[in-house]
Amino acid sequence: MDLIERLSAGLPAEALLTDPDVTGSYARDMANFCAAGTPAVVVLPRTVEQVQHVLRTATELRVPVVPQGARTGVSGAANATDGCIVLSLVKMDRILEINPVDRIAVVEPGVVNAVLSRAVNEHGLYYPPDPSSWESCTIGGNIGTAAGGLCCVKYGVTAEYVLGLDVVLADGRLITTGRRTAKGVAGYDLTRLFVGSEGSLGVVVRATLALKPAPPQQLALVAEFDSVTAAGDAVCRIMAQGHTPSLLELMDRTSVRAVNAMAQMGLPETTEVLLLAAFDTPDPAADLAAVGALCEAAGATQVVPADDAAESELLLQARRLAFTALERIKPAMLIDDVCVPRSQLATMLAGAAAIAEKHDLTIGVCAHAGDGNTHPLVCFDPADPDEERRARESFDEIMALGLRLGGTITGEHGVGVLKKDWLARELGPDTVALHRGIKQVFDPLGILNPGKVF
Repeated sequence: MDLIERLSAGLPAEALLTDPDVTGSYARDMANFCAAGTPAVVVLPRTVEQVQHVLRTATELRVPVVPQGARTGVSGAANATDGCIVLSLVKMDRILEINPVDRIAVVEPGVVNAVLSRAVNEHGLYYPPDPSSWESCTIGGNIGTAAGGLCCVKYGVTAEYVLGLDVVLADGRLITTGRRTAKGVAGYDLTRLFVGSEGSLGVVVRATLALKPAPPQQLALVAEFDSVTAAGDAVCRIMAQGHTPSLLELMDRTSVRAVNAMAQMGLPETTEVLLLAAFDTPDPAADLAAVGALCEAAGATQVVPADDAAESELLLQARRLAFTALERIKPAMLIDDVCVPRSQLATMLAGAAAIAEKHDLTIGVCAHAGDGNTHPLVCFDPADPDEERRARESFDEIMALGLRLGGTITGEHGVGVLKKDWLARELGPDTVALHRGIKQVFDPLGILNPGKVF
């Protein structure tokens, strides 16, 4: 019995996609320069039992399985390999429970981040992780890559909100990790091990997530700077003074001009750096005034607080549009994701600018400045071989710069295919060996998302 027949024995017909024209559309995520193979079949399960059937079949036939969410990732982690089963979890999209007393939500992996956020808001609760793709990315994908977002400076990343998981292992066994309780230290923290594992250790089929009380409406300000040094100094001052902004974001001149060109938002194009700060405290105006004074002390040429929530949202929308706007500059873009200590933020920005000048490329930088997570976006034309070469070299030089500054090659996008060689450089051979040993325990046949991470 061949693969399709074996899968069909435990799945409804609508859960199996075999038309090459259709399955090909599931071959890759949004990453450039990441190889993608041709899947043998795409499976869209709706139940845990169906996922277990797929994994048992894959183990028996030694067929690789590539778990997928909405494929909004930018590291190639969801890319198919030749002859694999693409296991798309987007149909498992139920919110199973929202509990205001325990402040948890129990969801399936295909639930879209924004859908969950709006659902819990109706109960006066808040799910903080908010990746830029929150309107389309799924909770399962967020867990797989340990996604971040704009609010990380105050609320942290996805890993800090995953209390427990139901996971189907490579051989089809279903395990439960973690808990529903606010505290718990029984055994090793396997939940954290799965978060960020990019589908290489098991397939998440249910997640118990921590929620917070809904905060007050945030207010924002924008500060203009004529140098990255001054902007970096402002970030250091804000954090050193103990402020806890709900958002502290940065856009360089290239990003600002790209957003203006696309959305005509009237952002100041003469500035070198725009810094956006927001507070969702009981008295955000007072907090903004204090941060505004720190920005001025660091050399801000202008500080403009928003008058109300609507104006604040407009400022934040400009930041959210940066990726999309920079994509319009050239036919392709390499999205870097280097996180450095906050104290090194200015050096990182200056280094990225020097690399852009060296290679004669447009590299826009936007950043979650409050946690040092920079996103240098390398714009290039893949039809120009020399420009493509320069783009690749600049991408690598940016990662090397981040490591030299005491940072990491990825703060929230994951390793996937794009950065697995660099992961080995960051971790070193002994730590890589330990990681591979863990992979062997969970996936002895190596069928889960092969070729990713390691």
